[in-house]
Amino acid sequence: MSRVLREVEEALEDDSLRRALERAAENNERNVARVLERHPEVEHLAREVEEAKKSVIERLDYYIDKAMESLRRVGARPYLAETPEEAREIVAGIVGRGKLVVMSKSMVAEELRLREHLEALGNRVWETDLGQLLVQLENGRPMHTIAPAVHISRVEAARLVSERLGLELSSGSPEEIVEAVRRFLREKLVHADVGITGANAVAADTGAVFLVENEGNIRIVSGLSRKHVVVTGVDKIMPTILDAFKAVLVQAAYAGLYPPTYVNVTAGPSSTADIELHRVYGAQGPREVHVVLVDNGRRRAARHPVLSEQLRCIRCGRCQLECPVWQQSANHWGGRVYGGPMGLGWTAVTESLEVAAEAAMLCLGCMRCDLVCPMEIPLSRIAAWLKRQYTRRMGLSG
Repeated sequence: MSRVLREVEEALEDDSLRRALERAAENNERNVARVLERHPEVEHLAREVEEAKKSVIERLDYYIDKAMESLRRVGARPYLAETPEEAREIVAGIVGRGKLVVMSKSMVAEELRLREHLEALGNRVWETDLGQLLVQLENGRPMHTIAPAVHISRVEAARLVSERLGLELSSGSPEEIVEAVRRFLREKLVHADVGITGANAVAADTGAVFLVENEGNIRIVSGLSRKHVVVTGVDKIMPTILDAFKAVLVQAAYAGLYPPTYVNVTAGPSSTADIELHRVYGAQGPREVHVVLVDNGRRRAARHPVLSEQLRCIRCGRCQLECPVWQQSANHWGGRVYGGPMGLGWTAVTESLEVAAEAAMLCLGCMRCDLVCPMEIPLSRIAAWLKRQYTRRMGLSG
């Protein structure tokens, strides 16, 4: 039995997992409906973001070059990594060894197995998003693109925090867990040598990096360390700074978290010219900002008639929560990093066509994912194409 089928079978035996997923799906549906009712302009913004992303995918190499030029212009140091190995080598060269590193949640970092790589080099690395920290503590992997610990109950979260971090808890309530983790991470955040984040959007015209969040950890990770490293896919490039801002608003809305508590914009390292107008970099924020744009199959996918559609994804995770298969299995149904309807395409792009094709055979073809995708990506069509690849590989097609 394959890894995908074995994990899905185990998930079907896990009643607590299914109850957690059911609650998350109900909450998301209710929250998104409320957001769209109160803010109908979001659907208009979604159409604008969709068109902007189409224009980038059609000329991806042009926009990569333009983004890198803009990043240099604002004092950041851009890199283009074609493979995960190359990306890990670049980041490791920036970070070094024996450092304290804090990270914010990043699916691209998961693609790269970046935390594990930096730890193997002798660095102390801590996730600062609460959900991602719980995933780190259980040695697991994210079960949803926005809510990585959606599968972990409050009882299990309390056990992980207590046993793995040595934090004393009395009630084990969510409020107590949050406060205990806040105190634990604050010391790491203050003394970190390097902060690593992803990016929700990168503006090609200005080199501005957009990050959307609610916890407040990202602005500390990106703003307090001497070095800020951004690791993101080339699919996150948007033509203009306005397009980038619209993209993060749409993502937050379809995650049911609108308006987002924080939108962080970074355009180069911190600096001051308050003394004789002489510019000095590294005032209160990072002295260095490095932006690693990761390809990992995305440029090849941009030329593909079916998989190119996946690159419009803004990773709101709405399709996952709507999918009846994902509601039973979470990201166990999918590749090593990405699961659910959006995970089929992303797994084919970034990991393995064979793994994605086999996982696609579990798709019911109900098309509910198509109906809720804010980018109108035909996810069921991608799944159907992957199914055909599987049947051909297995010699089952007529």
